[in-house]
Amino acid sequence: MPTTNLPPSIDDTTKAMLKADARAAAAQTIRDLIHSFVGRDASIEQLQSIATDLRRHTSELDSTETRNQRSGLQGINWNAPPAEGDSIPRNDDRPISGRSSPYGLDMQVTREGDEVVGHLTLRDGHEGPPGRCHGSIISALFDDIFVFVLNIHSLPAFTGELTIRFEQGVPLNEPLECRVRLDRQEGRKIHMTGELTGDDGAGGHICYSRGRAVFITVDPTILTGDKPSEGTDS
Repeated sequence: MPTTNLPPSIDDTTKAMLKADARAAAAQTIRDLIHSFVGRDASIEQLQSIATDLRRHTSELDSTETRNQRSGLQGINWNAPPAEGDSIPRNDDRPISGRSSPYGLDMQVTREGDEVVGHLTLRDGHEGPPGRCHGSIISALFDDIFVFVLNIHSLPAFTGELTIRFEQGVPLNEPLECRVRLDRQEGRKIHMTGELTGDDGAGGHICYSRGRAVFITVDPTILTGDKPSEGTDS
């Protein structure tokens, strides 16, 4: 694999951006590998070769310095909600929607009015029942995308309660849309609702799952690890 030789005069900001892009590209490759691994019938020799290569890369990574993943949160400005139609800022390491997450969903998230809309296609590595997505992936999807609603309303918060209603099996390898919104606020409790839908083949939409959540607002410095986490309301 070719390597990039950085000029010695490169500034720290540019170097950080290049590293972030390199991490995102590597994570995308890992995600593609996972889906190919699950969805293809490799030979014994191929599987042994993959295991050998991955053990070597794991050893290389383990020899490097430990990262502080909270550093990615420090660039998020909770007082600057995204404009209409904009992609919403996120931490690259965010497990479900972060571009550098090895087990992310490759979801594109934008603002439409007071709603957040995520577009994604679930793949072979997400399978539970034959040809359908595992329910835990759908739960994680809703938990993650609800947080983008908080960005619109400048409300840093943590998940307090999450409820998913599975109305139909969610298909793999088909475009999906997850649309969520703020329902109401009661003190520190933020109530949100949303739906996961797809094309019904007749120009309309079919609803696969519905989500409801209660998030609890917190001091934004908690998200960057600057102080101990608070308890949540009951």
